[in-house]
Parts: sequence; C-alpha cells; structure tokens
Amino acid sequence: MKISARLKKPLLTLAVIALLLWCAMDINWSSLSRFSWGSFAATLSRICQPAWGDFYNGTSEDILHLMLVTIAIGFFGTTVGTVLAVPFTLLASANLWNNRILPRVGKFILDVLRSFPELVYAIIFIKVVGPGPFAGVLAIGVHQIGMLGKLFTEEMERMDETAVEACHAVGANGLKTMFYARLPQLLPLYASLVLNHFEIAVRSASTLGLVGAGGIGATLIFAIQACRWPRVGIILLTVVVTVFLLDLLTSQIRKRLR
Repeated sequence: MKISARLKKPLLTLAVIALLLWCAMDINWSSLSRFSWGSFAATLSRICQPAWGDFYNGTSEDILHLMLVTIAIGFFGTTVGTVLAVPFTLLASANLWNNRILPRVGKFILDVLRSFPELVYAIIFIKVVGPGPFAGVLAIGVHQIGMLGKLFTEEMERMDETAVEACHAVGANGLKTMFYARLPQLLPLYASLVLNHFEIAVRSASTLGLVGAGGIGATLIFAIQACRWPRVGIILLTVVVTVFLLDLLTSQIRKRLR
C-alpha cells in the first residue's frame, strides 16, 4: 500500500520522535539530581581564566611542546595512512579489475580497518610498542588506511573514464594509463582528502594521550582529575586555536588545488 505524500512527513516525524523516546528510556537520568548550576558556573569561570604561564616554560611538559607533539602524531599518522592506503585502493577499485572477487576482498579489508576507533588501536599498539607518540602514530595510521582507502576507492571508481579509453585506444598499457589518465584527475581530489583527514588526525591525537599514546591528552585528563581548571582552560584554548589555524591553512591549500 502506497503512502500519500501528505502522510509521509507526519509519519516520518512520529517515527523520529518514537526513536528518540525509545533511546531516552535506556538513559539513567538520576544523575541530573546531583547537577548544580552554581558548581558548573564556578568551574566554567575558572576554565575561562587560563594559566598562561603553563603555555610555555621551556620544558618538555609545557602546553606548546605537547601541542607540537600532538600535531606531529597527526601528521606522521596521516602520512603512514596515506602511503599504505594506495595499494589497498588499487586492490579495492572495481574498475581496475576484471575479477569481481579481488575488489570485494579489498573493500572488506578497508571496512575492517576503519571499524575500530583510534583509541582501540592505541590501546593495542601501546601493548605492542609501549606507551608514547609512536603508538599514537600507528593507531592513527592504521585507522587512516581504512578511511582514506575507502574515499580513494570511491573517487577511483567514479572518475571519468574518457581519458582512460583514449589511452587504451593508442595502445597504452595499464601502468601508463594510471600515470597519464587516472592520476592527473585524481591527485587534486586525493590531496584534498588527505588534508581534511590531517585535521581530523590532529583532533584525534589530542585524545590519544588519554590512554598513554602521547600528545596533549594525558596532560588534559590529569589536569581535569586534579581540578586544575586554569590549566584545563589553557589546554582547551590551545587545541581550539590549533585546529582553527590548521583549518585556515588546509583550506587555502585546498583552494589552490582546485
């Protein structure tokens, strides 16, 4: 039975409301009774008074140094993910193979790699290589293989095949076709995707320190646990400003690539 156009929106609205109510039933709302607006306002007020002296003091524990480490983790993790995503992209792109099984295997591997968040990978790699930034780089890198590999594959499969057909018409082999027909179309798109995921990687690296994978996250959680709210304020401010500046930088680079 077909549903009339008039009924579709009300039914969809009711379905969304029903889903929200069903989700709300499983949440324990009793903690709201302990919520204090006064305590919240006092905490927020102290966070808004950043401890500027903690930003730079010449040691390896100041906020500037830890933020630079966080950026380095995001950068090298994205680099590892980008390089290793390329072979998986070649395997998973259906338009590069006459065989249907290989692309499905490649897509399945990429699905598995991006199924787990960076924190899970970080915990695993900390057990393998020990705590520190290297574990964070590996965690971000493996996750980025799955994410970038999927996006690279999608762009490869929906690219314009006209130039490829022209190369085949003049007798070019698969390797020459890749370098002269596919890559010139895809590289600007791939570069834009990599820059976007570099921003994401820096934000992710800011939290990996929570489990001991280096960066600014460990300092943040220690400051919160010790209720050192001015230190929390300068850490959060540093993260926000860093992400904002990276967004401006990568946006300008992406504009030049178009």
